[in-house]
Amino acid sequence: MGKRQHQKDKMYLTYTEWSELYGGKKTESAENDHVKFKRLPYEHCSITMAPYEMPYCDLNGNVFEYEAILKFLKTFKINPITGQKMDSKSLVKLNFYKNATDDYHCPALFKPFTKNSHIVAVATTGNVYCWEAIDQLNIKTKNWKDLVDDTPFQRKDIITIQDPQKLEKFDISTFHHIRKNLRVLSEEELLERKDPASGRIKTMNLETKETLAQLQKDYQPAEEAPSTSKRTADKFNAAHYSTGAVSASFTSTAMMPVSQIEAAIIDDDLVKYERVKQKGYVRLNTNFGPLNIELYCDQIPRACDNFIKHCADGYFNNVLFHRSIRNFIVQGGDPTGTGSGGESIWGQKFEDEFKPNLTHTGRGVLSMANSGPNTNGSQFFITYRSCKHLDGKHTIFGKVVGGLDTLQKIENIEVDNKDRPIEDIVIENAQVFVNPFADAVAQLAKERENEAASVQETAEKAEQQKRLNEPLKVYREGVGKYLKLNAAPKKPESPLLAAQAAKRKKLAGGFGDFSSW
Repeated sequence: MGKRQHQKDKMYLTYTEWSELYGGKKTESAENDHVKFKRLPYEHCSITMAPYEMPYCDLNGNVFEYEAILKFLKTFKINPITGQKMDSKSLVKLNFYKNATDDYHCPALFKPFTKNSHIVAVATTGNVYCWEAIDQLNIKTKNWKDLVDDTPFQRKDIITIQDPQKLEKFDISTFHHIRKNLRVLSEEELLERKDPASGRIKTMNLETKETLAQLQKDYQPAEEAPSTSKRTADKFNAAHYSTGAVSASFTSTAMMPVSQIEAAIIDDDLVKYERVKQKGYVRLNTNFGPLNIELYCDQIPRACDNFIKHCADGYFNNVLFHRSIRNFIVQGGDPTGTGSGGESIWGQKFEDEFKPNLTHTGRGVLSMANSGPNTNGSQFFITYRSCKHLDGKHTIFGKVVGGLDTLQKIENIEVDNKDRPIEDIVIENAQVFVNPFADAVAQLAKERENEAASVQETAEKAEQQKRLNEPLKVYREGVGKYLKLNAAPKKPESPLLAAQAAKRKKLAGGFGDFSSW
């Protein structure tokens, strides 16, 4: 036993050990290329890869099941092996003969066919023989008649079904329909593709049938989401951070790859609220008198926007104040009058907005009613007295600045044991006097219009500067090399001007000759 007998032992598997001893992937070489060869037996269809019952072949000796080749030709109109155009008229029906053991054999020499047999067929009759029978009894004897029914044929009518020296035609990996993945769908697959929810199964027990029947009865396809146009970021709604789509697509294979970083888009309401700098004013006309309300739009924009739009849309018209507690509050804003209805202008609950300088102090404070944190809808209440215990729980967004006598009348109305007024307190209608949000929308639209005009003006100036910076075209050498003389064609003179010029030229004659001397 040597002192260093385990010195070469490693604590991991080496490449050689893994590839040679433990079933790892072997190195590719020309020596093992034959392993990739997948041979199709001669008694199998070249399309279905299953034993055929009614064999037909093409002129190259490729054998098909009759029904399979007809469906394939009807769908693709090409040869499934070579990919060339083909029709059913070029097919030859094959007549295979079987012996007592139900094996295919030659009807002339009675030799059974094997995977190493040389098998041929006669195109005129379709009878299948071994090559020895055709070679010895037809070719060498020049007897060009079928060995079974004496039908005459020519040498070109001999079709090779299997040649043990040329097995390339049986290589499945070279078939055109395999390489191009061409396949005729079955009836079940077509039905399943038309109706994926049906989930058709060929064989199933009674319980599975009942379950699928109930599923088919109760199943409802998902509604397609309405297509919305993609919003684009501009100077006013672009955030200082990105959408995160690039990093998300890089780390998750469930997302489509995104390579362009885009700025996140700020919500339109937030962009609008940034431009609201003043308060809003509305009036609630009740059957006991008006209530003039000041809204803190510059501090509590979301609740004020919700309230103003409900007033402008007539949402509060003929709505009751369904709850009144003396020395506490009067509550309304629920169209159902039950205290459990009403919704916001966004169709869902919106979050609370708290400011430390706004408290439930004094009479006439306007605040949002809710059923918990961030559950604001359309209901609101007005305080009769200070309610400090409501601070931080309900959003204060306004106060009553006119009509406190109306509020006193409402407080004096008797209520039942459920705090519901015995006499109806109705908001007949609502009037909006000042709407800062409409002004903010108009201001934002004007800013965007000015920005678009500025961008267009900048682009025009850049284009003009680009034209000025372009080098002048040279038309000739010397003085006036930048002038294009034939740019403006010479205008033809009028006949009247031409006649006057000729007349002047004639009257201005010179000395003449000496004939008059």
